[in-house]
Amino acid sequence: MRLRLATWNINSVRPRGELIGRMVDEVAPDVLCLQEIKCQTGEFPKEMFEALGFNHFRIAGQKGWHGVAIASRLPIEDAPPLDVCREGHARCVGAVVAGIEIQNFYIPAGGDVPDPEVNPKFAHKLDFYGKLTAELGRRDPKAPLVVTGDLNVAPGEFDVWNHRYMSKIVSHTPVEIEAFRALEASLGFINLMREATPEPEKLASWWSYRAADFRQSNRGLLLDHILATPGLRASAFHTGKAQSRIHDDVRGWNKPSDHAPVTADFQV
Repeated sequence: MRLRLATWNINSVRPRGELIGRMVDEVAPDVLCLQEIKCQTGEFPKEMFEALGFNHFRIAGQKGWHGVAIASRLPIEDAPPLDVCREGHARCVGAVVAGIEIQNFYIPAGGDVPDPEVNPKFAHKLDFYGKLTAELGRRDPKAPLVVTGDLNVAPGEFDVWNHRYMSKIVSHTPVEIEAFRALEASLGFINLMREATPEPEKLASWWSYRAADFRQSNRGLLLDHILATPGLRASAFHTGKAQSRIHDDVRGWNKPSDHAPVTADFQV
């Protein structure tokens, strides 16, 4: 059976019903990992998702700007909690679906100044990455685990619109790239998007709202990722190559999030 996992920073879930419905109809995900739901757990619009065929949920809501959720067509079991956010924000939620552990993250953006000594938000981001990497490094790489979500780092030269310029901007600075690569190395994670679309092809999953036409300005960043442990290689490469893509057309729909959904398929 094909299991299609989608990750999407929805940038406020409650006003996006029409957008979500169209995306589900066209993209056909089986598991939907959402970030920045911007509602408390009890305010999450379950009925909207149930009408689309998603009847199983894990939700970590919070008043304000955070919150993450997993909605699944298939039954959900509990996943080990990951306590890696020093500020206690709702930035991680986990679930086990069809034998695959899925950990869905909204990692802190890090503010504007890439200096942990003067910017507490940037320090928090690096601390989050450090704690997560240490925690996952104790796991078994043969176990089926997906780490996904808005990881707020564009790690590769071709994951940003201008590598030289962005190297001084939060999301693509050397210290953030180092943190991302350390996370990948912790269990030998496979970056499914880059397996499906290797460099030097440029990829992006986020475009600023400031641009009237995001395609014309073409200043995107690849901030949303699907990382799989070596234990999932056969499942993720069941067709001979990774099946993962960015649905960037969704970014051009009416009242969009500034992020596009990213999907990957597994054989389960």
